[in-house]
Amino acid sequence: MTEPRRPSFLARLRHALLDFDALLDSSLFTLGSRTRRALSAYAAFTERFNLTGASRFFAGLASEAFTLGTVGAVVLLALAIPAFHETSDDWLKRTELAVTFLDRYGNVIGERGVKQNDTVPLDEIPDNLIKATLATEDRRFYEHWGIDLSGTLRALVTNARAGGVRQGGSSLSQQLAKNLFLNNERTLERKIKEAFLAIWLEARLTKSQILKLYLDRAYLGGGAYGVDAAARYYFGKSVREVNLAEAAMLAGLFKAPSKYAPHVNLPAARARASTVLDNLVEAGFMTEGQVFGARRNPATPVDRRDEAVPEYYLDYAFGEVKKLVDQLPASVTERNFVVRTGLDPNIQKVSEAAIDQSLREFGRDYKVTQGGIVVMEPNGTVRAMVGGRDYGESQFNRATDALRQPGSSFKPFVYTVALMNGFKPSTIVQDAPICLGNWCPQNYGRSYMGSITLQTALQHSLNTVAVRLAEKFGRKKIVDLAHKMGLRTPLPISAPLPLGAAEVTLVDMVTAYSVFANGGHSVYPHAVVEMRIGNGDVVWRFDHDAPAPVQIIPRPQLVDINSMLNNVVENGTGRRARLVNAKVAGKTGTTNAYRDAWFMGFTGNYVAGVWFGNDDYASMNKMTGGALPAMTWQKVMAYAHQGIEIKPIPGVSSPIPKLDPAPAPIEVPGLASAMRPLTLSPKAASQLAQLERLMKDAEAAKATPAPAPGSRLPPAGAPLPPAKPVRTGAATDTSRS
Repeated sequence: MTEPRRPSFLARLRHALLDFDALLDSSLFTLGSRTRRALSAYAAFTERFNLTGASRFFAGLASEAFTLGTVGAVVLLALAIPAFHETSDDWLKRTELAVTFLDRYGNVIGERGVKQNDTVPLDEIPDNLIKATLATEDRRFYEHWGIDLSGTLRALVTNARAGGVRQGGSSLSQQLAKNLFLNNERTLERKIKEAFLAIWLEARLTKSQILKLYLDRAYLGGGAYGVDAAARYYFGKSVREVNLAEAAMLAGLFKAPSKYAPHVNLPAARARASTVLDNLVEAGFMTEGQVFGARRNPATPVDRRDEAVPEYYLDYAFGEVKKLVDQLPASVTERNFVVRTGLDPNIQKVSEAAIDQSLREFGRDYKVTQGGIVVMEPNGTVRAMVGGRDYGESQFNRATDALRQPGSSFKPFVYTVALMNGFKPSTIVQDAPICLGNWCPQNYGRSYMGSITLQTALQHSLNTVAVRLAEKFGRKKIVDLAHKMGLRTPLPISAPLPLGAAEVTLVDMVTAYSVFANGGHSVYPHAVVEMRIGNGDVVWRFDHDAPAPVQIIPRPQLVDINSMLNNVVENGTGRRARLVNAKVAGKTGTTNAYRDAWFMGFTGNYVAGVWFGNDDYASMNKMTGGALPAMTWQKVMAYAHQGIEIKPIPGVSSPIPKLDPAPAPIEVPGLASAMRPLTLSPKAASQLAQLERLMKDAEAAKATPAPAPGSRLPPAGAPLPPAKPVRTGAATDTSRS
């Protein structure tokens, strides 16, 4: 009997796969059956809870509300987490940055930051001031838990009816959270953070502590933080001594200190104080009879009309100090600084008056409402800055923050690139129609001059030549040079770039033109000349700690471009900027639709830029850079160059032209004469600074206790050791005046 044959490998594999398939099918069938039975059982169970009619509607609504509320809470918490990073274990003891600013001569010109003053206890602050504050800012302060929901709803209704923001909905705790941890930006994210932090403050502090912090930390205008500082600034007395009328005026400042500050707008301040008195009566804190005397005899602040504060300049300088503080060594823990700036108060006053005068005389005709000016030394020291017509109306600094198109004032960068790549002022270029795709730029007069020299093309500010130069040498080279010279904003490489289509700031343009005036070296723009801490030690000084300048434009090409820019002023579009006692080089700039008008100019002593335009980018009435900007530039520079040694422009040494008639002097409120007083030279300023240190060292030596017996004394007549600053070197003024 023969043995049965064993199945082949393929047969065994086939049987195995069939078995697996059968197992899989049966398992899936079993799982499906059990799942159906489970779902049926679950459905039968939940059927017991099935609602119908109104019950079902309200249950669904509650379910959706719970779901959306949970999601919303998670989102809000995620947005608020970054705000809690601002809080730390020592947040209550943290000292804010406080800076006292001096002008170039050492005179105090203003303060920025928070000088904490909690020396006046809450129980010594007048009751009428506390009531006025609560009646105006947060009537339910002692009733809510950080967020006043009813007050917020009331503000929403009021604002909706008024069609704008008429009433704030933030509680006093929310305002304190903003003052301590956040900024003033109007965004939903900031409001969410503010709400969470307000609740956090309520959980950690008592109501009295929150109120005291609010009264001590709030900014009330005039550089004053806190009610005691404000009372001393506006009324010349301690907050303990203010009467009801003065308390009402102080309480009215919390909402908008720049708008209602009595030294800026006394009628507005008194009207606001009257509103505060109404709030006191409406809230039930006082009767009409109690506030009657304050209505009949409104508060009269200290007269500070002659105390012209360069607010825009101080804002710029304070921003610079914030950056420098972060760069100081870790050993410097001081938060109070005395900062000497490069401000020339007389040039500042003339600059402010020139902008105001130009807008008053020509603003309506040219349909222009805003202007700005920056005056700088060729080494980057800012001598004056005006960021708008009226700081009280708008604190937006148009000299540092407004991004505007420079127009033809950008062309010197294009021509400098051409000179650095082999061209000469006498090189022949073509002024003829040119098209790049669908874009066909035209000259201002819509005419063409044919074959002309490079110098003539810049003199007449021909657009087609600038475009041809950019095509020949490449726009990237132009952008690279402009950035090296000081333009910090992005400059998109586009076809209209050589005509000034990119957006820049006024201070950056003045910085870039300073390279032409100082021999072709890089510039570090700065308002801060020297920083000292409370004990007098120097922690930063421009001539010691600023970046070393580097050569950007070679000397031969610098001579060529400066002579060409001087020709623009003497024979071209910038003739209205000429001075009687100094050579001037510069360039005008006008953008499409007359939205911006510029004049950028320099001498051997100063560099300045003037801009005019409208905040809403509305077109002006055919204003060009050679009109009002050049005229305003000339007014300021004519004053700035009086009584100083006139320095030549690098590469421009021809005699000064005789201009007739001489420009009329500008009338400046607060200046006894339109003639500039004689100023110190850098050498004299350095010697005075050294003398100041020697006198301080001598005073310190007198205060030093007598040495112990047996100690060695220095020989008679030996010099005292110098005071040791945090950083070494003599503190000298960088003035070129």
